[in-house]
Amino acid sequence: MGVIEIIKQVVKIGGSLFPDHAINLAKKLENTNSLIVLGGGEFANLIRKYDLKQNFSSEVTHYTAIDCMDIISKLVNDKVESSELVYSLEDAIDVSDKGLTPIFAVSEFLRDEDPFECSWDVTSDSIAAYISHSLNAKLLIVTNVNGIYTREPSEEGSEFISEIDAKKLLTFEESSIDLMLPSLLIEFGTNCYVVNGMYPERVLSLIDDNINDYNFDYTLITGD
Repeated sequence: MGVIEIIKQVVKIGGSLFPDHAINLAKKLENTNSLIVLGGGEFANLIRKYDLKQNFSSEVTHYTAIDCMDIISKLVNDKVESSELVYSLEDAIDVSDKGLTPIFAVSEFLRDEDPFECSWDVTSDSIAAYISHSLNAKLLIVTNVNGIYTREPSEEGSEFISEIDAKKLLTFEESSIDLMLPSLLIEFGTNCYVVNGMYPERVLSLIDDNINDYNFDYTLITGD
């Protein structure tokens, strides 16, 4: 029904890029047929910190962390004239069709769909994967590092990985993506890109067919 032409990719912008880099990238995504999903950033990290001390119920922490995604979505949208806040896939398609960039405030959508178990293993990465699968769109995970590494990038001996099978990622204890994402990529039979959003031109290179400059580090995760 023409969804692919209207929204070509879901760009998940990590909360670590908020505010300056997230706002700047959102502006750069004008006229790229992108839908933006924003991570919960420091707001969600505070929920996680308090949860370690108070041991809140998994349902409450899951959905309050998702509410944090909505907060950052609203703040970024306030600074980007070419975007519009949306609350459903139908709204996102309509907004994109108008030539604006939809920023998805996902809490209402996820409460209705309820596609995930309530767990800290599920973050905005997995949520973006579910949305991109629903739209049959490409998925980009945009963060504050170049991609996937064998261990924390700052650790001695850490090596960059330019391409990795999602099944291999299942053996990683931690990386720059959430723990659920590899399983979803395998389930959906799809790939995703992990790229550094501090350099918007890198993101644009991966989504614009007219730009063929891939002379930078990014990671392709293959799930098909």
